[in-house]
Amino acid sequence: MTRKEKGASVTVEVASGVVAVDGTPDVLVSADYPYYRDDPGVWADRLRSLRDELRIGVVSAYVPWRHHQPDADRAPDFTGAGDPSRDVVGFVAHCHRLGLGVILKPGPFIHAETNYGGLPDWVRPLPGSGIEAVLDAAGAPAVWSGARLDPSGNAERWPLPAPLDPRFLALTRRWLHAVGTEVVRPYQHPHGPVRLVQIANEGLYTNGAQPLWAFDYSESALAFFRAGLRRWYGDIGLFNRMNGTAHTDWAQVPPPREWCPAPDTVAQRRYVDWGRFHAEYLSEVYRLWSAALDAGVPVVVNLNPPAGEPYAIDAWLARIRPRSWDGVHYGFTNWMGVVSADPGAHARYVIAAKHAPGPNLEENWGFSELYDRAYADAATSFHQTLLAMAAGATGFNVYTGVATQDWTASLDAVHGAPYPDSAPVDADGRPGPKAPVVRLLADFFTAHGREFLECVPAVRDAWAVYAPYASVAAWVPAGSPEPSFGRRLRAFHDRMRAAGQDYHLVDLAATDAAELARYRTVTFHSGQFLDRRAQRALADYVTAGGLLRLSGPPPHLDEHLEPCRILADAVALARRSRSGPDPGPDVIRLAGRADAYLRTHPDRDVSYLVVLVASDNREVPVQLRIDDGRRVLDVAVHAADGGAAVLRIVAGRLDACLVKGVNGHLGSAVRASCAVGEDLVLANGPADVGRIDGILRVLGPEPEPERTGVTA
Repeated sequence: MTRKEKGASVTVEVASGVVAVDGTPDVLVSADYPYYRDDPGVWADRLRSLRDELRIGVVSAYVPWRHHQPDADRAPDFTGAGDPSRDVVGFVAHCHRLGLGVILKPGPFIHAETNYGGLPDWVRPLPGSGIEAVLDAAGAPAVWSGARLDPSGNAERWPLPAPLDPRFLALTRRWLHAVGTEVVRPYQHPHGPVRLVQIANEGLYTNGAQPLWAFDYSESALAFFRAGLRRWYGDIGLFNRMNGTAHTDWAQVPPPREWCPAPDTVAQRRYVDWGRFHAEYLSEVYRLWSAALDAGVPVVVNLNPPAGEPYAIDAWLARIRPRSWDGVHYGFTNWMGVVSADPGAHARYVIAAKHAPGPNLEENWGFSELYDRAYADAATSFHQTLLAMAAGATGFNVYTGVATQDWTASLDAVHGAPYPDSAPVDADGRPGPKAPVVRLLADFFTAHGREFLECVPAVRDAWAVYAPYASVAAWVPAGSPEPSFGRRLRAFHDRMRAAGQDYHLVDLAATDAAELARYRTVTFHSGQFLDRRAQRALADYVTAGGLLRLSGPPPHLDEHLEPCRILADAVALARRSRSGPDPGPDVIRLAGRADAYLRTHPDRDVSYLVVLVASDNREVPVQLRIDDGRRVLDVAVHAADGGAAVLRIVAGRLDACLVKGVNGHLGSAVRASCAVGEDLVLANGPADVGRIDGILRVLGPEPEPERTGVTA
């Protein structure tokens, strides 16, 4: 979309998850800099380091509400009148002078290791405040680390305010309106550097991956839930018939608070409705907060991937439905494990990237002490960034690009400097060991990012997502014999990746037969009911010759629990006529423990191959055979354990590449190389190696002359 503000065309758009500036779509390459944790006197220097040392073109920054408006009776300070570190307008001006774009992130909740997630103390739902708390199914408040420490030195746990509570909503609207009026619109592209605005954090309160019973049972949320029931059903008689109840008023309808075995579809409806409530609750808060900002540039959100608990994928799929966010665009983060060592983290990360198109808005490049020591080495983040791009991300973010060391206890009373502990640029502004690695990635995607996004993933198979099934399965206890939609998706992911096959996720709430026709197979974990429109789309796909893989019998009811055999009849006819094997995979792994993703250009003889080496590969060279649709190629990559590579292949020849040959965390260092047929890029010793725009680059020992091949 192109937004207009005061008659001027503001040409920043997000289309199919891709950010386009002045009509040019490209990979969003960004890094975060928490200005509020640093001395304003060094802001320009640190921003210059991001630009010159890391080759970053866009800077993201949270705008902490508690920092800019510590007192309820004073207007927010965005110019540093009360404290120079609050001069976010000056920070944005520095970015503009240095030619850097900006993504502003005003919350209202930001996490970012700040006290109370960046919320000011005075919005706490205390007795007499008139603000209600977010409540879980047991009636207990959802809490977050507050601004005071208890006697043991830990942060007190403070209740979080309910987003739809009228008083808190008025305060958040006032805050976001002030940010939009004073910081965003005066400095937005094209007359300023602000290109995007992000609201919320990983859901609303970093709760996008929490169980469906974790929130929100507050009065304001339940009023929204019951208003939704009235809107969805129209008549309470229909509600009673579909739920097996006898209510006379919507106010009598209780939300589900625990799992009760649901032997039939009628008994499952309460969980279906609660899942829909979660999706619409998130959508409504996004709508209200986005409207309050009234930004003239696109608004994005950063969802965390599903968590690792048995319920997690189901709860996440039930809640996260980006197609319903009018004018708000999907993005995601990664704070859930070292994907090169944890197959579960890998799977959940891929699911987040495939769920909807959008950029990776936070990749951990700096925190090793707080999360995992593996992040002390650039190989961990390099691997994860390439995985996100291979799985469907339209950009990546280095969080954080710069370490900081100057903040007050009122902003963060828990964490010590530097923040973070191992950023690419250290707290004194010096580039560290990670800086050249980030620069390689940034240079590669600056040179080839637009073409990379134009390339189509080598996908011929899909998994069909139906959120109502996930809404029920999210409540099923671990170990229950009842099927789990999410666990079956995870098993499908594992099978596909083991076979070297990529896949897409398709949303049955929005897909049609034309979209489904792109796939040779569609796998669907079926239940007793399915919307008539979705049944028709799947039936048309089957009738046209598509192979539908059902786990379980076809549904026999529609969304109103009326008899409906549209899909069942189509499947029965197709089973009598279909025969023949499925086509083979696009990528075959011949040696080494690694995963690989292939993308091909629809019009040009160009392909991109991302190779992701497992942490337990034991330095075995990875050998692959790929079919790019034009020819079969033999590819070899030698990277460090836990490392990764990306190759650009033009007309069957190796053109450009990056290979991570060193992983200090694992003590793995190899003579990095990659080869496509007879074309070879090879380091002369343990090093990272790359070739971009025909220029060979090495991070490690100085290169020596080599007699054969292309060397660095």
